Amino acid sequence: MPLIVRDATMEDAADILAIYNFAALNTTAVWTDGASDLKSRRDWISARQQAGFPVLVAMSGAHVVGFASFGDFRPWPGYRHTVENSVYVDERHHRLGIGRSLVSALIERAGAMGKHVMIAGIESANTASIALHASLGFAEVARMPEVGCKFGRWLDLVLMQKQLAGDIRP
Repeated sequence: MPLIVRDATMEDAADILAIYNFAALNTTAVWTDGASDLKSRRDWISARQQAGFPVLVAMSGAHVVGFASFGDFRPWPGYRHTVENSVYVDERHHRLGIGRSLVSALIERAGAMGKHVMIAGIESANTASIALHASLGFAEVARMPEVGCKFGRWLDLVLMQKQLAGDIRP
């Protein structure tokens, strides 16, 4: 079945929540200790879209099988040309090219918005995400030991970045 990547709507919030909560409760992809609720996910979608940032979903038939977005890297004006991405794929659909399609779409959107750099913050043991980002032209620029914790252990953060195409002037 062909994969379709499209802008998310509020009708997608429950599916986004299910994918997010699985990651939050079972993986180190989200550095939080609990599940989110539907209102929080709807508020997140709304806030991202109102700020002009995309929230995308990957559809396989009628099913949301992944979602992705980007937002401000840091809140200060000097970082206005830099965004940080997030991408999550339903655990039953890993390694099918869904993450690649979502990140590729984010890169295209960020470039069209005049962004200069995209950052990915990835837990160091998530070698699949690190490899995915590297294959799309992201380079590891930092490895920060023990800056987070989850499941009773310290987590290392890998920062990767990609300079986006285009002639962006500061």
